[in-house]
Amino acid sequence: MNSVEMHLLVKKFGSFVAVDQVSLAVEKGEIFGFLGPNGAGKSTAIRMLCGLLTPTSGSASVNGFDVAREPEEIRRTIGYMSQKFSLYDDLTVEENIDFFTGMYGVPREKRAERKRHVLEMANLSDRRKALTRTLSGGWKQRLALGCAILHDPPVLFLDEPTSGVDPLARAAFWGLIHDLSETGHTIFVSTHYMDEAEYCHRLALMYRGRVIALGTPAELKAGLTEHSLLNLDSSDPLETMRALEGLDGVRDVAVFGGGLHVTVDDVEATSARVRERLGAQGIAVRKLERIEPSMEDVFVALIESEERKAA
Repeated sequence: MNSVEMHLLVKKFGSFVAVDQVSLAVEKGEIFGFLGPNGAGKSTAIRMLCGLLTPTSGSASVNGFDVAREPEEIRRTIGYMSQKFSLYDDLTVEENIDFFTGMYGVPREKRAERKRHVLEMANLSDRRKALTRTLSGGWKQRLALGCAILHDPPVLFLDEPTSGVDPLARAAFWGLIHDLSETGHTIFVSTHYMDEAEYCHRLALMYRGRVIALGTPAELKAGLTEHSLLNLDSSDPLETMRALEGLDGVRDVAVFGGGLHVTVDDVEATSARVRERLGAQGIAVRKLERIEPSMEDVFVALIESEERKAA
């Protein structure tokens, strides 16, 4: 049985469609990523799955429970963690854990064992007496995850859980998520960080309330193979973008880090044209080489394709 199922799920706020006919299924033990810019509908979809919002139409189930008819049962069998960690700053690490074991109804005889497990998993045993407000963002994040799994829920919803946390803490956090997945927990995570997509088993790319692509990171990247991608480092990126506009064979030019990613039809022929055009305008080419697309490239290409369809 799938842990999470959505069929033509819709959520409207007045005339605004926040989630637009989303259908997908997530298997037990899968790390499933909802990827997309802010306002794409990721959080709204997750709140419906958690039984916190009622769908306008369509259907969804979590752990076999219907989100519209059985929200209480769903809330008992899931863990939920959002970017605004629901921790109490004036309590210690240990006191937060004690509070949430009670709130989640962990049986008294299991509380000590669950607390020990969470402290070890989150590597917080040495900080158990620390006031929560004194913890860095990364340690608060670990504590919030620990509190969300105190009742050992089969499905865990993480809504933008790494927002505002430094890259090292983010990487460590994903290590914990993988450990949970390997013990059979289903993890449903939303993020707008493109690099985090690589950590997911499968992804749905959301844009304007709709799922515009669904698959493994490798499958989504393979979808870009009809075009090639060049990494271009030049002496003047802005002038380079202007110079390449409308050049034969150039599909798209996007800023990426300190350089540019250029989508082309034919690597050899277009590379020569790019060098010739830039040379004629006095722009030095420091580097021009073919590269494999990243998730960010995939996402930019898909969104631009959607924009073109809309136009």
